[in-house]
Parts: sequence; structure tokens; C-alpha cells
Amino acid sequence: MPEPVSTSTAAPGVAGRTVLIAGATSASGHACAAALTAAGARVIAVGSNAGRLAELAASVPGVITRVCDLGDFAAVTELSEEIRAQAAAHGHSGIDGLIHLVGGWRGGGGLAGQSEEDWQALEAAFGTLRNTTRAFNDDLLASDAGRLAIVSSASVARPLAGGANYAAAKAAADAWTRAVAQGFAKATAPEPPTAAAVIFVVKSLAGLEQQLAERVVGLWDATAAELNGAYIPLDPA
Repeated sequence: MPEPVSTSTAAPGVAGRTVLIAGATSASGHACAAALTAAGARVIAVGSNAGRLAELAASVPGVITRVCDLGDFAAVTELSEEIRAQAAAHGHSGIDGLIHLVGGWRGGGGLAGQSEEDWQALEAAFGTLRNTTRAFNDDLLASDAGRLAIVSSASVARPLAGGANYAAAKAAADAWTRAVAQGFAKATAPEPPTAAAVIFVVKSLAGLEQQLAERVVGLWDATAAELNGAYIPLDPA
């Protein structure tokens, strides 16, 4: 497992970059959208609820919103093509960053309490990671500073019976993201990678949304070689 690294909270590296936030209407999505916009990034906020996206746009002026079913690979592919075409029309490439924030805790009740309903919801959230990373992989590789970030859980390393569904789904997301990181490294070998995939690790994200946002902004202030495949812990104050 890569050693944890820290990232700067300075903003210049992300200025002018296009960053897509998947699952943007959560508290962490709002925080990341606000921080990235304040740092000079062009933010595309994606979710399935038009009303909640409108609330985000109202609270963070300048954010671009898109409604998309991230569980539908065809819909995500269409979205990626739309964003790419619009960027090309303005002389830009596609996205420089993908911040994946789809998910949420489900569990409890010991092993017997690991319901099919909870598993299906967690599996669906993992599916949105697979869909978005596949649809936007070429964009992140084409950028001179592509970044992918997910939020994982400390329970992956120490799973409990009452959170078995959750830990298993997060472990899958971890493995998928590390595979993306390997693909980024392979794409430029033997030269250092230009894109990086990182995994933020928390016990609970509640109360750490602003710290997450600051760390996301700082991803563009470190090199891809420093970051790629790294686990970055978020700690309570």
C-alpha cells in the first residue's frame, strides 16, 4: 500500500482547470464546488436531481450543472462526449479532474443485518465510479495534470460485521481506483505519469467536508508522480 501523502491547500495549480464533480449535491460536493470555483477552476457539477443541482448553482455562482444518471454508462458516455465537444469549440480539451463523491453509509445489525437493499445501493454507487472513470479516462490522460479522487473508508482495512456490505463496496472502489492509477502510470512509462488517481480515507466524512475540499484543490499543487496511487487520510481537527 502506498504511503499516505499530504497535499498543499494553495490554489494556483487548479486555476483554469475543468473539474467534474460526480455526486455533487452532497455536503462534500457543495464544499468542493465552492473551493474549486474560488480557486479559479471551471466546475461541472453532475447529479441526478435537477432541483438539488439548481440549489447548488444558486449557492455557488459559476458552477455548471448537468443532470445525468451516472449508473447508466451510455448516459455517462454521452455526457463525456458533450463536454468534450463544448470544450473543443472553445479551444480546450476535456476535463482535468474527476472528483467522485457518489455514495454514503449503509449498514448495521451485524452480519445478519447486511441487507440486499443496502448492497444493491452500494453496488450501484460503485457502478458510477466504473462508469465515470471509463468514460473520462482519455480526458484525464490527455490533460497535462489529470486528477481522479475518491473518498474511501478506514473500514476497508478494519471491516466490522455490521458494515460488511459497506466495507466490501469500498474495497472494490479502492481496487478499481488503484487499477486506474496503474493505467495512468503505464500510459506514460518509462516517463513519470501526468495523471494521478488518489484515495482520500476517512472514518466518517461528516464534519470533514471543508478539509476534503481544500485537499481536492491542492491536488493540482503536487506532481502526478507524488500522488498517483496514494492514500490521503483526512483527520478530525
